Amino acid sequence: MSAAQQCPCGRVDAKQRAVAYADCCSRFVDHFDTAPAPDAQHLMRSRYSAFVREQANYLLATWHSSTRPASLDFDAGAKWLGLEVREHKPTGADTAEVEFVARYRVAGQAVRLHERSRFVREDGRWLYVDGDQRG
Repeated sequence: MSAAQQCPCGRVDAKQRAVAYADCCSRFVDHFDTAPAPDAQHLMRSRYSAFVREQANYLLATWHSSTRPASLDFDAGAKWLGLEVREHKPTGADTAEVEFVARYRVAGQAVRLHERSRFVREDGRWLYVDGDQRG
């Protein structure tokens, strides 16, 4: 499978082979109305993929209304390098947290985003609420 076909979120199968975007995050990003992410980790991974692919509509649709910005701007020239999900834990029946590290490069500078994100499920859909950045 070519790198262009691999899912940006970096998910691998049981044999440690990269999973195709079409078989991974695409099912949520491209079909949000009919296929919501089943849990906070899948939502977080699909949101990462949406950032990589600059799909603002999906990002805004999966952002809780209490913290959602009016619009999104993408960093021109940002090159996303990878995602590491460190922990996914339910914190209640309809709440969860996901700790992750996302790496990207902008204007030759390496950036490492380490965050513990909070999610809530409303009407059967997981939504990103906010997050605490880590050092």
